[in-house]
Amino acid sequence: MSADESLSDGLSDPQLERYARHIVLKQIGGEGQRMLLAGHAAVIGAGGIGSPLIQYLAAAGIGRITIVDDDLVSLSNLQRQILYGTADQGAGKAERAKAAAERLNPDVKVTAQALRLTPDNAERLLAGAQVVVDGSDSFATRLAVADAALTLRIPLVSASVAQFEGQLGLFRGWEADKPCYRCLVGSDPDRPEQSCSEQGVLGAMAGVMGSLAAVETIRVLTGFGEDSAGKLLLVDSLALRFRTVALRKDPGCPACRA
Repeated sequence: MSADESLSDGLSDPQLERYARHIVLKQIGGEGQRMLLAGHAAVIGAGGIGSPLIQYLAAAGIGRITIVDDDLVSLSNLQRQILYGTADQGAGKAERAKAAAERLNPDVKVTAQALRLTPDNAERLLAGAQVVVDGSDSFATRLAVADAALTLRIPLVSASVAQFEGQLGLFRGWEADKPCYRCLVGSDPDRPEQSCSEQGVLGAMAGVMGSLAAVETIRVLTGFGEDSAGKLLLVDSLALRFRTVALRKDPGCPACRA
């Protein structure tokens, strides 16, 4: 088989053109693109982080995307949630995000779940996904997502943003040397939370973190580059600084300790 035939195996002519910039990357190539087309990502939250994330996942050709969000679009969302426009006020975010992703790429099958993810439904909603991406704005929801991903042994990409700062991490806590999300944040779902309306958020920072979360999702599905599990990326736009810190597994963590 020639190199050209190997490259195009399983990809149509329109797909070869659509994903050409991925295919020419030696770290992704035709095989990596086929992995993306066969992939399934579950996205929790279609807000500031979810908006660019969903668009980049759809553009990348991830074959199945499940979007979980029970919220409605409001005018105050539009400063950062770029999936939506003024006419979308009052509409469900999950359904609007599904429509936007499907407009971007007919290769992508999107399932919209207009539900709030809870400990009771998390495993059902995430079952079958190859990667879970959490951009939700509730600590209780984040814990429920993390616990379900750990139980199901699905890699968790967690992204957050507040004011001028963002955090990004990849968690595979079932592995002996890798921390879970609770190793980082603890276990108290009743700790005080501040919403975007209370503390504010630079809209473009949500875009940065959503885009970085998309990079990590593609990394999980294709395996390009270095493994980032066990590292936490900290982004500070006030200082224009990116730094990475190593995370240790907590031997006393009730969620992932052996």
